[in-house]
This record gives sequence, C-alpha cells and structure tokens, in this order.
Amino acid sequence: MVVRVFSAALLLASACASPPVLPPTAPSALLEKPAPSFEREALDGSKVDTVALAGKTVVVKFFAEYCEPCKRTLPAAQRLHQKHRDVAFIGISEDDRAQTASDIKNSYGLSFPIIHDRGQVLWGRFRVAEMPMTFVLDDQGVVKWVGGPGQTEKELEQALLALER
Repeated sequence: MVVRVFSAALLLASACASPPVLPPTAPSALLEKPAPSFEREALDGSKVDTVALAGKTVVVKFFAEYCEPCKRTLPAAQRLHQKHRDVAFIGISEDDRAQTASDIKNSYGLSFPIIHDRGQVLWGRFRVAEMPMTFVLDDQGVVKWVGGPGQTEKELEQALLALER
C-alpha cells in the first residue's frame, strides 16, 4: 500500500514537472530560421566564429551606448553568462567607435566576447529593428527566441533552460 501511494505521488510529481517552454518572443524574420553565420575579431583580439559554435546554445546580444534598456539587459546577460557556462554569449556593439564598445565592456564587467560592428553589417544581416535585441540560437544555429527592449532576465533564462533539454 505504501509503495503504491509513493509510486502514484512520484508519477504525479513527474507529470507536473513539465519541461521549460520558450517565453513569448519578439517578432523577427529570422525566427525558426538558421542565424546568419559570421567570423569576426572581438575587442580582446580573440576570434568569434559562429560555425565553430555548432552544438552549443548561443546568445547573440546587440547593444549600444545610447540604448537605455541595454543598461538593464547587459548586466543580466553577464549574470546568465556566469550561470550558464555551457552557453556561448556574444555581444555585438553598434556604437560608432570601438573605444565606446570597450568602455561598455569594462563598465559592466562583461566577460563574454564583444564585437564592434563597424558599418552595422551584422545589424543588417540579423535584421535588428530596435535596441537591445537578443537572439537565442539552438545547438543547430536556428533562431529559437528573440528578446527586444522589454526582455527580462527571467525570460532570457527561461529561453536558455528550454533549449537545454
């Protein structure tokens, strides 16, 4: 009798613990499509090659100094980068000068690679409509979630957890 009750409780608990689902996404023409691949040099001189990141969840975060919501989402991205070490985070600065991007990196203590997007080439390839914009790619490089200016840290983390399956 005790075994049956315990088994029933265990079964009920596992049924209630459904896997995380993706939070609502911002609109993007890239949703459910392969993200544009790129190879660029980061501010620290390291090479960022998205093709080499195949098999990993990737977060591509566009930001700029003038962007007020970025002041909230950049520290959140850093916290999640520290927490989810198996996820590759890439920051893309849309500032006019590389020095501004470097200052932002230092000011927020960002430990993930930051690329200065000279000429806004990546901005165009990712079809960024507003700032900040965050793209979460699955392990096959497909855009599964997009966060816009109203994105919260909780939503970004929920997207990462949903892709960890």
